[in-house]
Amino acid sequence: MLIPSPKWLRGDDIAASEITPRHVFESRRRLMMMAAAGAAGATLSPWFMRRAHAAQAHGAKLAAKLNQAYAISEKPTPYDDVTTYNNFYEFGTDKSDPARYAGTLRTRPWQVSVEGLVKQPKVYDIDELLKLAPLEERVYRMRCVEGWSMVIPWIGYSLSELIKRVEPQPGAKFVQFITLADKKQMPGIGSPVLDWPYSEGLRMDEAMHPLALLTFGLYGEVLPNQNGAPVRMVLPWKYGFKSAKSIVKIRFVDKQPPTSWNLAAANEYGFYSNVNPDVDHPRWSQATERRIGEDKGSGGFAALFAPKRKTLPFNGYGQQVASLYAGMDLKKNF
Repeated sequence: MLIPSPKWLRGDDIAASEITPRHVFESRRRLMMMAAAGAAGATLSPWFMRRAHAAQAHGAKLAAKLNQAYAISEKPTPYDDVTTYNNFYEFGTDKSDPARYAGTLRTRPWQVSVEGLVKQPKVYDIDELLKLAPLEERVYRMRCVEGWSMVIPWIGYSLSELIKRVEPQPGAKFVQFITLADKKQMPGIGSPVLDWPYSEGLRMDEAMHPLALLTFGLYGEVLPNQNGAPVRMVLPWKYGFKSAKSIVKIRFVDKQPPTSWNLAAANEYGFYSNVNPDVDHPRWSQATERRIGEDKGSGGFAALFAPKRKTLPFNGYGQQVASLYAGMDLKKNF
């Protein structure tokens, strides 16, 4: 009988690549417990199988100091849910598709072209863009138009830091974000669900607001591919689809730019898309939401059974951003 040595017990001779990440272990344990209890039933077994294969390894560390001005007391959504339950249609329309398929995305080399009505147009290498301003960690509420929400510790800096450096011309009234559209890397690009590439936009004063975060990481790590690596926008007072992922172009323009979901269904997705519980989506109410991770389930299971909570105007950021829309009819300009 072999007696393990103290070194073996400590795990000193185990390669780091062979150690199961804690969040993966915990995810699998939850799945096994729920399956054993028959919590979901046979009809949910396909989801369980997707979930079991979707757990993602953690990425490289990304150091950033927490900005207390953007810290909230609400409990952050578990990393595993944030990285395995989200929309990124370039990789498929199912919430688990991004985690399953985004491994094909190549985030190095990567460039972001800043162009249009600016005095200092420039093509930034991603590492240059990453170091343009000090990185901060900010804990933001995020609300999806479909009725679920999360609390996520993002890492980045205010988009205004970039805007000030490129010096917009007086005629620049809007900022447009164009994302990567590469069929070789993104299997969802073959779908006609949207016109590609994905396009989003902000009014200039929205883009300059301190809450508008040019984002490179979450939970102390670089962005996972499925969450919009290597750079995306995060706009916590707007519905999630406004926060463009995997950005390759930032354009400064004089007219309101076309945006992908507004083009696809203008009666459902307005240009502004501020979180407004008083304006229902044509197919569901926006008055309440379900916070992912608040029940004993996870991912899609949690979205079905998490308790409902009231949706806050501007997702709880009204004190900071309501003045941007003073005098506007927010039911008409939804």
